Amino acid sequence: MEKKQKKFLTVAPFECAWRDDLRFKEAGRGCVAFEAFAHNDVTVVFREQLGSQHYHYKRDNSPHYTVIIGSHRNRRLKIEVDGITTVDEAGLGLCCSSAFQSYWISICDGLISIGKGRYPFQNLVFQWLDTKPNCSVQYVGLSSWDKHVGYRNVNVLPLTQNHISLWKHVDYEEYKGEDDMEEDLRDEFGNFDNHQGLGSFLENWELSDVYFIVGNEETLVPAHKVILAAVDNLDLSLLNQDFISIKDVTYPVLHAFLRFIYTGFTQIPESLLSSLRDLSVRFGATSLVKQCEEVIERFKLNKKLFDSGKNIELSYPSSQPHSGVASFPLGLPVNVQRLEQFHTTGEFSDVDVSIEGHGLIARSHKVVLGLWSLPFMKMFTNGMSESVSSEICLKEVSSPKAFKIMIDYFYNGGLNLENTVDTNILLLELLLLADQFGVSLLHQDCCKTLLEQLSEGSVCLILQVIPSIPSCKLIEETCERIFTMHFDYCTTACNDFILLDQSTFYNILQHPDLTVTSEERVLNGILMWGLQPSELCNWEVVDNMLSTKTPQDLFGKRLQSLNILLPLVRFSLFPLFLLKKMECSNLSMKIPSFHDLVKEAIGFLEVGLPTSGNNPKFQHRQSSFKELQYIRDGDSNGVVYYVGTSYGKHQWVNPVLAKKISITASNPISRYTDPKVLASRTYQGTSFAGPRIEDGKNCSWWMIDLGLDHQLMCNYYTLRQDGSKAFVRYWNFQGSSDAKNWTNLRVHENDQTISKPGQFASWAVTGPNALLPFRYFRVALVGPTTDDINPWTLCICFLELYGYFH
Repeated sequence: MEKKQKKFLTVAPFECAWRDDLRFKEAGRGCVAFEAFAHNDVTVVFREQLGSQHYHYKRDNSPHYTVIIGSHRNRRLKIEVDGITTVDEAGLGLCCSSAFQSYWISICDGLISIGKGRYPFQNLVFQWLDTKPNCSVQYVGLSSWDKHVGYRNVNVLPLTQNHISLWKHVDYEEYKGEDDMEEDLRDEFGNFDNHQGLGSFLENWELSDVYFIVGNEETLVPAHKVILAAVDNLDLSLLNQDFISIKDVTYPVLHAFLRFIYTGFTQIPESLLSSLRDLSVRFGATSLVKQCEEVIERFKLNKKLFDSGKNIELSYPSSQPHSGVASFPLGLPVNVQRLEQFHTTGEFSDVDVSIEGHGLIARSHKVVLGLWSLPFMKMFTNGMSESVSSEICLKEVSSPKAFKIMIDYFYNGGLNLENTVDTNILLLELLLLADQFGVSLLHQDCCKTLLEQLSEGSVCLILQVIPSIPSCKLIEETCERIFTMHFDYCTTACNDFILLDQSTFYNILQHPDLTVTSEERVLNGILMWGLQPSELCNWEVVDNMLSTKTPQDLFGKRLQSLNILLPLVRFSLFPLFLLKKMECSNLSMKIPSFHDLVKEAIGFLEVGLPTSGNNPKFQHRQSSFKELQYIRDGDSNGVVYYVGTSYGKHQWVNPVLAKKISITASNPISRYTDPKVLASRTYQGTSFAGPRIEDGKNCSWWMIDLGLDHQLMCNYYTLRQDGSKAFVRYWNFQGSSDAKNWTNLRVHENDQTISKPGQFASWAVTGPNALLPFRYFRVALVGPTTDDINPWTLCICFLELYGYFH
């Protein structure tokens, strides 16, 4: 019972639990891993000193960090510095739930890393670097907001060079009984092997190919040529033989020498320190020579520095900073360039790796392959033919290119991919290989890179593969969320989504944040998914096909799936006249479930069926867009005018003055560069944005910010020339989500449309980019105007946007 109390604790609302054992060994550096159960959020505080039981982080005036997982009703991740919010990110997949979930948080000199899963430094979700780090935080407090939070299996771990092995130190124990709210959770990373590092091969007979004959007793000590050869400036001629005789060296000295090479750390009595240095000089291990000589010099100056009878500790000073990026070999006296050279030339190789149908892929080293991959290690040590053969042929490898990149990764720890259109495909192939061969760090790096590169254009491709890898649940959920936020684009820009499996497509359709411009898009998407056409189509095209074919002919095996997916369409949001049209359609006559859903929606709209209740299918989607349609130049139907009416609630007020939107120019505000003019309904004779240099080029622009919680799928925009004759000819209309990375929505090359002072002009935005929602929009001059005196002055006095507004 005492052990259980230690392992499990409940924190009451507005309190913070502190324990003496929840403390970093090194101030400013450490990692806390834990499981938590909460309805609202999980809050972890990092403080310089212990707090009291009834202390709450909101009242803390001392320096501290606060990480809030699942803030704002499980929708956001927040980081506070000394009580002030510095990070507030939405939708990172770190939300709490009604079940215990595993998390880890590490801090290293202001770099805060947060991940999900039982194993620290795997499944990294978010990182933030404090530019003014607090390097004194040491104690970990477990807090809560307005509801109880349960914590268990809380462990504070040191930061080591081999992060991936940290999880082995976690004092993890599963409890079963009334206190548990769930069955055991599946491990976040499946059965990936996590090696103890190169140290597991120290004096190990497995895969050894060189042997030291030591001392007068001629003790035989195994080693590995490629590892020795990569050490500092070792003389490679020493490894031309399989047996190296060093009878003038005792075993303890050789053991200390090899231990330093394989682990980066060693111990030796002071009396043997000179012998260790001499052996290091003989073999060219310059880093160990330096360590020994530094200690010898300090010992000469002050013999009291070392306790009598205790071993002297020597460690390799890693020059690489703390990071979550893989690096091999990290913290070892190994020359990475040499190791890569051996991989390239095949020197000291003891295995040729081939892929069936593709021939030789790499001349490699069993110890390197076995270090990274447990399947390889078992292959070489299971007593089967591969254990003694210098050749292996792999059959179930679909991508030789990805396999070669994985082998390269084994030698340099870096994920080197060319930035091409096929990068995501290659990453997915690498991810499958990492899963197949149990390469945890490669798996982690692939996941991180995929998350960094995710876009609405790549999610369909990724969702075709990721669901088959249980350890990539985070990526799967993130892709599904991106799909739901860009549903129109993902189902219209191309038809890749028809290749998704039913479960994935169902998850997207029933997602509470599904964002669409009209419910008709959802119906079209479902019918296209079922039909699997070669070209995009809508429900009316499918309806015409059913006039000559049966549903079985059209949808085949997916006909049954339609009965599961169609109820996710909110038919009651369709106009009544359209439902009446659907009621008489072939779809309604030949697909009973479609007929029933349409009939139900008609009844709801006409008489208000009592079955509506809180059923989502009778409610408007919270994230739906409002259509603001272009009618004519200077109309009152655009976004800027709509925002000026407080989104249709009040009389119009200039939205810039009301601070509901902001408009900025490429030059500072002046008498003739007035942002509120572009949002006004009054003509201004002189209104311009002046030039500036961007990326070494002249550029002038006006930019509009719709605000933090607003986005627009823009399909039309209007400009008005001021009273000058500086008519634009070359400009881009662009959208952005962060005001840094811009997407061209329409490119104008020698556009002659504007030819009079005070003239209105409007243009349609077409193509897939018109279906992407953006917060920021700008008109950017990319070529000179018709004015000879000031050709880079953008002279417009009105800007209006149209489309689907959220």
